[in-house]
Amino acid sequence: MKYFSDVYKKETKTCAKMFEEKQGCAWGRCETCGVVPLLYKLETGVVVDDMEDLKKLKEEILNS
Repeated sequence: MKYFSDVYKKETKTCAKMFEEKQGCAWGRCETCGVVPLLYKLETGVVVDDMEDLKKLKEEILNS
């Protein structure tokens, strides 16, 4: 699980940085992006499929 933890931390930092700089990314807009929930699932084994929970997760990551 250490590998996923390292990847998760690195990728969510990149997401937050790009969000902050308003650069966007190759995956699409933050509102429709599936990277954060995918990384979260890989890291924790938890699938976030409720839209409100997903919104909170993205806000937490992108504003960290």
